Amino acid sequence: MNNIPNIKFTDSGNFFLIAGPCVVESEENVFEIACTVKAITERLEIPYIFKASYRKANRSRLDSFTGIGDEKALEIIKSVKDRLHLPVLTDVHTAEECALAANFVDVLQIPAFLCRQTDLLVAAAKTGKVVNIKKGQFLSADAMQFAVNKVRESGNDNVWLTERGTTFGYQDLIVDYRGIPVMKQFAPTVLDITHSLQQPNQSSGVTGGKPELIETVAKAGIAVGVDGIFIETHPDPANAKSDGANMLKLDQLEQLLTKLVKIRKAIS
Repeated sequence: MNNIPNIKFTDSGNFFLIAGPCVVESEENVFEIACTVKAITERLEIPYIFKASYRKANRSRLDSFTGIGDEKALEIIKSVKDRLHLPVLTDVHTAEECALAANFVDVLQIPAFLCRQTDLLVAAAKTGKVVNIKKGQFLSADAMQFAVNKVRESGNDNVWLTERGTTFGYQDLIVDYRGIPVMKQFAPTVLDITHSLQQPNQSSGVTGGKPELIETVAKAGIAVGVDGIFIETHPDPANAKSDGANMLKLDQLEQLLTKLVKIRKAIS
């Protein structure tokens, strides 16, 4: 497993966790989530990476919330890194954004719909940061080896893959768990549980979701051996400014992770 600041993946036999809000809403919201998740993961000995997007670039409607301002949001994410001593992750959407975001975070995440963008992958690779590439909803697991190769051939071996569901009809996604061991041949592999339960392309222009299936998808992912899991969480998903329909309520996280640790121990 790749080493990144403030985290050692060899401390326990557990999976690692990427978790946080969909987007930076405020400093208060970010620290409420980060502090709560840090306390839980320390008790359960789960390596933890805080996640928040500084800007949402892929929205159905023009009036959707996209962020509080790029540098303001990035400063808040970096303050989590500095004050809580946690590694932090955010998304990047263009090659030009990579150098900016790399000044604030440890992991640059490539959104699924951009995973074939060569210029973006190369620019992310050249920052030297860990690059987490989400698998396109339209691609096979096997096809992701080429995205990994673009990063490695650009001089950066610190690359992960993330499964986030495959398009199933117009308004649904499905996780093909056969793809997890395939992608693990190419790079450490994460399962994005909450985005896999999105229901995109709703007639309202606001993405729906099935959060009641979070535990089901998560248990299956741990059982097939994912290296890490990705969960968006919020104290009040119904009033979250982005992707609230598929988020896990923050006060339900510890119970879920406790169950997942037991599964991990049972299969190890």
